[in-house]
Amino acid sequence: MSHHDTEVVVVGGGQAGIAMSEHLGERGIAHLVLERDRIAERWRTERWDSLVANGPAWHDRFPGMEFPDLDPDGFATKDQVADYFVAYAEKIAAPIRCGVNVERVRKRTGRPGFHVETSEGGIDARYVVVATGPFQKPAIPPIVPREADVVQIHSSGYRNPDQLPDGAVLVVGSGSSGVQIADELRRSGREVYLSVGPHNRPPRRYRERDFCWWLGVLGKWDAATPPRGAEHVTIAVSGADGGKTIDFRNLAADGITLVGMTRAFDDGRIRFADDLRDNIARGDADYLAMLDEADAYVARNGLDLPEEPHARDLGPAPDCVVDPLSELDLARAGVTSIVWATGFVSDYSWLEVDAFDAAGKPQHLRGVSTEPGIYFLGLPWLSRRGSSFIWGVWHDAAYVAEHIAIQRSYAAYHDARSPRAALA
Repeated sequence: MSHHDTEVVVVGGGQAGIAMSEHLGERGIAHLVLERDRIAERWRTERWDSLVANGPAWHDRFPGMEFPDLDPDGFATKDQVADYFVAYAEKIAAPIRCGVNVERVRKRTGRPGFHVETSEGGIDARYVVVATGPFQKPAIPPIVPREADVVQIHSSGYRNPDQLPDGAVLVVGSGSSGVQIADELRRSGREVYLSVGPHNRPPRRYRERDFCWWLGVLGKWDAATPPRGAEHVTIAVSGADGGKTIDFRNLAADGITLVGMTRAFDDGRIRFADDLRDNIARGDADYLAMLDEADAYVARNGLDLPEEPHARDLGPAPDCVVDPLSELDLARAGVTSIVWATGFVSDYSWLEVDAFDAAGKPQHLRGVSTEPGIYFLGLPWLSRRGSSFIWGVWHDAAYVAEHIAIQRSYAAYHDARSPRAALA
């Protein structure tokens, strides 16, 4: 690529980068999308083999194209999702260059814009859109030393049960990844311990509607800020096996031992917080509250949707919740592996601009950063609750593209009125 000039550089060729490309292209704005691997690479190589999307195909897609050969109420496999984005990029003729790593972005001196250093040369751009998403660096809490006699992997490195050594497994994390991995391991015949933290637990389907539909009609996808204290609370929901509601009682009935949050490690023993019962109870309360809101919506709008009285039958707490383990001797319990389903952290070390707070988090309003010309896309709660979801990032990209178009109009006026332009 050597050296290149363009108006906009989009960093990242996943769902955010492709959505951004579509909206920039519709406005006739010259741009390049740079992807260090392949399009939607994380869907292919940083997910476990049996993963499917957590939302139904009618919902988790861009408006301009449906999933081919998939029932709208079905759940796309990870490879179907990756193939979808490849096909979408071809459909809109997105100018994506794969295998190009962005190594550094810095402001240009004496003129607007940025210099983008890549593995294939430099690019000068007036605007840069950071579309790398929230899943950049696996986050493993520094609890168990790496030299401990147990295999430790992050959920992004987990593929299937055969990957792990024989023995029991501790899965840390009660969001979608943690519960699905724990369930798969248990079904493979493993003894499994699942460390459960605070979580939301929506119904997969209620009264013949998916929870994605309920979040939409109840206005919850449009929430601008998370509830206080719930900024990082995980959601326990699954599209596996055709989609099902996650109930930790069922996981326990299947043989998974539930434990509290993983807090410490010492002399071969994992210690857990005394919070398991409370975490389960808060998840149940979240579940029941959504059923209440759904019932009220049906009554208020006179909808003919069948009642589901048994949806409120939660059943008794399992023994592992009534009398939870406070610690676990890994060797005695036969635990040979720990899967950390504990999320990710961002890495913006390559972005040398004034767009971050003291904690290193992007400072922005709906993706428009405090550094003029720098934009963020695909982050959780960028503009609303749905921002990090496939359909949500598409709508956020439209706003960012329009902001860039407006700034271009101001820049064009300035350029036309400059002394150099007047002399010409």
